[in-house]
Amino acid sequence: MAIRVIIERKVEPGNELRVNDLLIKLRSKAMHAPGYISGETLRSLDDPHKFIVISTWNSLEEWKAWDNSEERKAIQEEIDKLLKVPSRTTVYVYD
Repeated sequence: MAIRVIIERKVEPGNELRVNDLLIKLRSKAMHAPGYISGETLRSLDDPHKFIVISTWNSLEEWKAWDNSEERKAIQEEIDKLLKVPSRTTVYVYD
């Protein structure tokens, strides 16, 4: 069953471009992960420090495998250093 993952990130002011670059790097790696379907990054018009990443995966298991991969964790650690608060991840299923 396909799922959609939404990750919300609040970036420390001044780090927006670096985070955007890291998110592009993360997506380019995710595109090669088993189960990845699509993804997009959105930046809030009301709060330019808020980023939302939406990705679609074939299954929860494939998302979890990517989420727990060393490759993803390494990039996420770089992103975490540039955030105001920890990333918030929510997984949704299609009805």
